[in-house]
Amino acid sequence: MVVKVYGSMRAACPQRVLACLLEKEVDFDIIHIDLDAGEHKRPDFLVRQPFGQVPAIEDGDLKLYESRAIIRYYAAKYEDRGPNLLGKTLEERAVIDQWMDVEAHNFSDLVRILVFQLIVLPRMGKPGDLALAHSCEKKLEKVLDVYEQSLSKSSYLTGDTFSLADLSHLPCVRYLMDELQMGHLVTERKNVNAWWEKISNRPAWKKLLTLAGY
Repeated sequence: MVVKVYGSMRAACPQRVLACLLEKEVDFDIIHIDLDAGEHKRPDFLVRQPFGQVPAIEDGDLKLYESRAIIRYYAAKYEDRGPNLLGKTLEERAVIDQWMDVEAHNFSDLVRILVFQLIVLPRMGKPGDLALAHSCEKKLEKVLDVYEQSLSKSSYLTGDTFSLADLSHLPCVRYLMDELQMGHLVTERKNVNAWWEKISNRPAWKKLLTLAGY
């Protein structure tokens, strides 16, 4: 059965889900939600996602939202298809969950603030808070110093194999590298840069970028 993904292919959280579906070779259809037009805040969408955020998915009778919950579900549902993204032991899964929490609360939250202040508000004709953006950039430097130390011990965040922990970072690191023009935060850190080169060159991610028109 084809998974219906409601969202925009250029938004970070839907990209997280689509990257996982592509890794697992799961067929999907995109039902485009125009964020600029506010379609994610309309009553018909709020039935699917009551907080007015993308993505939301339909898979048969299953309706689910929150991108990290969705990718955990598909990584488990198709555990034997494609790469193992969950870890093989309870301990490995715990470390993957740890890094997914780090991504959500220590990394991506800062990137989202930067995107809003430096891209979204100016696009709306409003000034961004440059002081707040500068503060977030400084915080990201400290966060990525932690990543640099961790990645000095392994090729990926949780060991020597690609997992959901790495996949979950892909959309926001891409924003950092491209739209935000803050790639120096990655390239100036040898281990972080090597990690980004590996994960961003995965065929599934490159396919998603092509589908999204980058």
